[in-house]
Amino acid sequence: MTTKYICKSFLLGAASLFLASCTPDTADDNGNGLTQGSVDASFKVSKTAENRYRLTTNANNYITTKWNIDDEGYNIGKNIQDIFLPDKGTYVIQHQAYGIGGTLAGTASQTITVPADDPVAGNIIQGGRFDSADDVSKWTIHPISASGAQWIMGNGTGVATIVANGGNQQAIYQAVNVVAGQKYAIDMVASSNSALVDTWFEVYMLNSIPPAGQDVSGKVYRNINTWDGCGKSAFKGRVSSIGCNGDKNGGTYTATTTGTVYLVIKCGGTTVNGLSIDKVELRRTQ
Repeated sequence: MTTKYICKSFLLGAASLFLASCTPDTADDNGNGLTQGSVDASFKVSKTAENRYRLTTNANNYITTKWNIDDEGYNIGKNIQDIFLPDKGTYVIQHQAYGIGGTLAGTASQTITVPADDPVAGNIIQGGRFDSADDVSKWTIHPISASGAQWIMGNGTGVATIVANGGNQQAIYQAVNVVAGQKYAIDMVASSNSALVDTWFEVYMLNSIPPAGQDVSGKVYRNINTWDGCGKSAFKGRVSSIGCNGDKNGGTYTATTTGTVYLVIKCGGTTVNGLSIDKVELRRTQ
């Protein structure tokens, strides 16, 4: 801790003589005279409707609030935050309060137990959390490049991770049943502990899967792409939030036929040290 002096000067007559009265004030090591104390980051949880909840902080004497909903990454939010939890289960909700200079000044956590799936927006995807061998069995690898890209699913990690280099790529997919004319929302959590280099991550809805060794293409519904400006530093969050290029990251699929289609997730690049996905979702919106 250093000490600085706040000086008050008084002008005396025409001779312009000054008397200075200096009083010490405390400052941090940067000498800015401001320090951040701890704050109350606790919050209340209230149920507003089935599968819908309101988070309300118990204080607001801080600059920024961030919420982490079920380990999807911390995102800037509001002191009153409404959330939708469409799937049955137990969710950990974490709150961070940031004060002066972006200092983390307080944390709090609560658990919400959701008793039942939402009847409309329940997840159509099976095994989207990759938590067990049964989850992993719901997915099929589609090889594109002969080598240099590999999806690794589960293995006790609770995520599916792709490692790729040299511009190689690989995809995974799952068959789902849809109804013509209905709209479906696609999303998932994606993360990487390091920056991606010349990398594409794309999500498709296809009527059929091409033969092994052939690329997949079509309309892109979710997108992380370094040329489009995202993935250039470490990240974690829903692709709807951290993805880029609105034309490729809209996330809404309208079924043109009733029957089986395929949700396909493809990734490749020059350097992908480990891009992981979790909580893959396909939900009916109407």
